[in-house]
Amino acid sequence: MAYFIDVILPIPLQRLFTYSISEAEAQFLQQGMRVAVPFGKSKVYTALVHKIHQQAPEVYEAKEIQQILDEEPIVTTTQLQHWEWITEYYMASLGEVFRSAVPSAFLLESETIISKYDNSDVDESQLKDDEFLIYEALQHQSLLKIQEISNILQKKNVVPVLKRLLDKKIIQVYEEIYEQYKPKLVRYVKLHTKYSNEAQLHDLLDSLQRAKKQREVILTLFSISAATKRPISVAELAKQSNASAAVIKALIDKEILEEYYIQKDRIEYDGDETEDSKQLNPYQKEAYQTIQTAFQTKDVCLLHGVTSSGKTEVYVKLIEDILGSGKQVLYLLPEIALTTQIITRLQQYFGEKVAIYHSKYSVHERVEVWNNVLHNKPKAQIVLGARSSLLLPFSNLGLIIVDEEHETSFKQFDPAPRYHARDAAIVLAKMHQANTLLGSATPSIESYYNAKTEKYALATITRRHGDVLMPDMELVDIKEKHRKKRMKGHFSDRLLEEIKETLENGEQVILFQNRRGYAPIIECNTCGHSPQCPNCDVSLTYHHYKNQLRCHYCSHHIAMQQQCLACGSHELDTKGFGTQQIEQELNELLPDVKVGRMDLDTTRGKYGYQKIISSFEQQEIQILVGTQMLTKGLDFRNVNLVGIMNADSMLNFPDFRAHERSFQLIQQVAGRAGRTKKRGKVIVQTYNPYHQILQQVSVGDYENMCKDQLNERRQFHYPPFYRLIKITLKHKEYNRVNESSAWFAKSLRNNFGENVLGPEFPPIARIRNLYLKNILLKIPKQQSLAKTKEIVTRIKTSFLSISEYRSVRVIIDVDTV
Repeated sequence: MAYFIDVILPIPLQRLFTYSISEAEAQFLQQGMRVAVPFGKSKVYTALVHKIHQQAPEVYEAKEIQQILDEEPIVTTTQLQHWEWITEYYMASLGEVFRSAVPSAFLLESETIISKYDNSDVDESQLKDDEFLIYEALQHQSLLKIQEISNILQKKNVVPVLKRLLDKKIIQVYEEIYEQYKPKLVRYVKLHTKYSNEAQLHDLLDSLQRAKKQREVILTLFSISAATKRPISVAELAKQSNASAAVIKALIDKEILEEYYIQKDRIEYDGDETEDSKQLNPYQKEAYQTIQTAFQTKDVCLLHGVTSSGKTEVYVKLIEDILGSGKQVLYLLPEIALTTQIITRLQQYFGEKVAIYHSKYSVHERVEVWNNVLHNKPKAQIVLGARSSLLLPFSNLGLIIVDEEHETSFKQFDPAPRYHARDAAIVLAKMHQANTLLGSATPSIESYYNAKTEKYALATITRRHGDVLMPDMELVDIKEKHRKKRMKGHFSDRLLEEIKETLENGEQVILFQNRRGYAPIIECNTCGHSPQCPNCDVSLTYHHYKNQLRCHYCSHHIAMQQQCLACGSHELDTKGFGTQQIEQELNELLPDVKVGRMDLDTTRGKYGYQKIISSFEQQEIQILVGTQMLTKGLDFRNVNLVGIMNADSMLNFPDFRAHERSFQLIQQVAGRAGRTKKRGKVIVQTYNPYHQILQQVSVGDYENMCKDQLNERRQFHYPPFYRLIKITLKHKEYNRVNESSAWFAKSLRNNFGENVLGPEFPPIARIRNLYLKNILLKIPKQQSLAKTKEIVTRIKTSFLSISEYRSVRVIIDVDTV
């Protein structure tokens, strides 16, 4: 009887692929195990078993699998169901979800190996120079990898040379799979078994009378063993005895010490005892009880608590309840910057039960967290992470907390699957019969609307912790200040005055400018030319510390120009300003003050965020300048002043969410001020202090902002009243993008009429030498979403069957933000 398996391949193809297996393999294999399978002419992929059956494929002959890679499933059944939902809802492929969900170490790749052809009589005089170099290398080494050949020939493309050698039957090529994950093995030592009794020990110490360092190592080993009764690592022994590794190696070689290895997790919690969670104040207690009651009837609850109201303490109490019932908790955060502070707080209460999972962790560390979650180990009861942690193999989930749920960082933009972590979390919780808690000081309009229409439950905290007043917000008209010549650089006299006063009181300042770099535009005063990126339709941003002009879209960079490239004039001027320019101006205006900067340029390393946040917490930095990384839930106890350098750049953005986002950003960054006893101060610099959003944010009027935005969105057919699907077409030829997008939009209009907007070029119409054109499809509530997606898929299939459009890339983004 023939047996087959359907597998998911980590490639963007819509269907599953069938391979043949033996009866014994069919008995052993389970859904969620990995197998190595051949695909295409010579490639080998890691595939995931989806289904075991006995139905042969009709269109092609099933190939045999190469090997089974797991002894037990690494992906759970519920996890696969969740992946299938993401695939269907966000119009992605299962392969794309599989690739983005699992740590890359699980996706074993094959590597091309080159060896000498057997029994070949080679006439060396017939070989070209590059062919001879490879042939000669194979005389000394039986196998070579592509990278090694590339190094030998000192060029990247070595395929033509290999093809010539293959044709001459001098080499043969095959694929070899290699494992990426290597467990961390720690080297330990113990005294050799032959020194087990006292007499032998005395003899040993006598024999080492002249080797003082070796004797010191043995005596240190005794003292550590007597004190701790635990295994002793080589590193610890070397440190305690002040001996070098060579001394310990000599003792191992003499068979006095015996070495052995223990597998360890790369992330270990080495803190002291945990402490009890804090008592809740009456407002927190009321919210906590509301949430508990709500969870009995509704799956999702929105916690709307003002900044610094102590939402985290409410989360901690809810986590304690869930851990008491033996279930797992997922705590989702929008930014890695936030995790560094929350980790410390959660580990104070839960110790090693907290596991962290995000992209700054190495592949090996992520594999270990994956395995701990899969086996429901005590050290992964609480998983804290960014959006990718949603795709981990939970087996017994009890609660998902989505903190700062309004954040756009929860939406994955590139590559596919383009899922929204908040919405996908609600579905995952439902699959586990768990609850979801959404928390924010400025909820997204969609979530707030769902709470108001009783789709979600709603809990609120209206007072700050310790009854501290909300910060006093002041709008400064910089147009008026410029007219009266009261500006120093980009600082109004009012902001400078407050900064000086705050620093004199020994308090700290945060300055917010949502643009990194020094200046967004360098312009020639003579001819008006400004250097543009050759690959994208944007001007190059000036980065002062490297003296470079950089593109923030494709990372193209050139040295700062000394004269205009168009007319040769030396009169170059900067327009606009970024975080670097503010930092430099502060250093000139207040030379004795320590200024720090937190943006994408300063937080690139694994511990980049941690270093800046901890130096600001320890008050080594007095003023912290940053982009929107600063706005997200960070808790600094000594900050009393927040300055927003230019509020207008956010308000005047061409997007239907611009006003909502501006309100959220200003409110969130303002919330970093005055979080302990004294009332904080916020200064917002703007050219238009009478703008409705700025007036609403200055008095913290979230309700009215929400009402206005909902009225506008109802009128113009935007979420939450309509759903959106954005279709982006990309190609390197301008005309091809124009023609193809017109064809696609026309096909959509034939089905959906006036609910199709576009095609339109976005504000930045070319990125990385590809022209972009967007089509927006609005779907009314009464229209079937599934049928709509079916029609869009059908149109896409017809579109790609037209030969001249086949090279155009079509990206579909459901619920675009």
